[in-house]
Amino acid sequence: MSQYIAGGDADVPVEHYEQLVRYFEEACKPASQWRIGTEYEKVAVRRDNGTAVPFTGGIEELLRRMAARFDWQPIEESGRIVALGRPRASITLEPGGQFELSGEQCDSVHCAKREFDEHVTEILQVAEELGIAFLGLGIQPVSKPEAIEFVPKRRYGIMGPYMRKVGALGHRMMLQTATVQVNIDFGSEADAMRKLRTGMGLSPLLTAMFANSPMSDGELNGFLSYRAHIWTDTDPDRCGLLPFVFAEMAGFSDYVDYALDVPMYFIVRDQEWLNMTAYTFRRFWETGREGHRATIDDWNIHLTTLFPEFRMKRYLEVRSCDSQPQETMLSVPALIKGVFYESDCLDAAWDLVKRWNWSERMDLYHQVPKVALRARARNQSVRDLALELIDIARVGLSRNAQFNSSGSDESIYLDPLRAMVEAGKCPAERFLENWNGDWQRQLPRLVEGTSYKTPR
Repeated sequence: MSQYIAGGDADVPVEHYEQLVRYFEEACKPASQWRIGTEYEKVAVRRDNGTAVPFTGGIEELLRRMAARFDWQPIEESGRIVALGRPRASITLEPGGQFELSGEQCDSVHCAKREFDEHVTEILQVAEELGIAFLGLGIQPVSKPEAIEFVPKRRYGIMGPYMRKVGALGHRMMLQTATVQVNIDFGSEADAMRKLRTGMGLSPLLTAMFANSPMSDGELNGFLSYRAHIWTDTDPDRCGLLPFVFAEMAGFSDYVDYALDVPMYFIVRDQEWLNMTAYTFRRFWETGREGHRATIDDWNIHLTTLFPEFRMKRYLEVRSCDSQPQETMLSVPALIKGVFYESDCLDAAWDLVKRWNWSERMDLYHQVPKVALRARARNQSVRDLALELIDIARVGLSRNAQFNSSGSDESIYLDPLRAMVEAGKCPAERFLENWNGDWQRQLPRLVEGTSYKTPR
């Protein structure tokens, strides 16, 4: 979750509904300025037994040493280092210490790869000294939530208790899960809604292709993406699929109306974090609270606390994928760029999923965490749909014609994903094969087999 930094709109009051719509309109960009940004969350564990690394003496020390050794600036809350910053990137922490690189806005996946490789090289240099490993999994595999230390960020002190009231699995989401997210731009209201609609429709396919969280609490959990299942019982007000985006005439105002009626988490005034969970944004805007009035900065913060599968802020955010092993991590931004940044590829992707009704979408949404690529929709195999989607993305990336130093275009990042899907497998199924095979169900072998390695 993003580190809060007060923006230039901190004192701009929300006086008219049109301001909230204009927030999105002002984010539209010409296609020549479209970029991709990737956010990589990683599970940090003790190398000897796979248990969660505590914040105190572990993750915080890792941040401290990285700031001292590399060109990162420490960011503190209440005297504790909780994030690192650079001009074009940041490292932030999820509530359970999951380590997230929010990367720069890149014009190609080759750029994203260079950045990701540099990041992995840096963190492993320091992590090795501390006996820490980073796992390419979508969930902490060993430690139960009650054994994981909450990162002492003030926003988590508000979110944690609220999560217990609104869903059974919210604390697991906060403390155990890890994802890889991709941020993309839009050119107009019509383009944004077209991408939002297509992304929401594709989200079960993305979950299935990148399912990678079959083990938690030290045992197999019966899911291929337990992370995705956790989101189905976290907070119904702010999570899941959004039905209104599938309406043909949906626009920015529909997303505004949705966001207005979701309960808030907090506002920040004079460095104080005020609990706002009793207010929707609409209520706060209309009535205020104890002399505080809603601002555009409050609206910006509120939008970051909504967790649908495809989210709109000043860019669109793909949120359906488990965190990945190194070999398929770059497949996520490659797939998204190839599909969403070529108009006819976007149309072709929508054709894959446009005929399903709401009931069918929800059925598939609940199927894929269990069976991933073996799920079916209208007698179509998700595996077959996924292969079509990969081929659509390959066309988009090949047409974009951006090459690395070896002369390869960005479609090379789809190769490991396509080989895996063609075999009918997701990363979780490869994990299970190793767990029951070469790893002999031993945690040290699990850690070794899933941990990040220094890029060559």
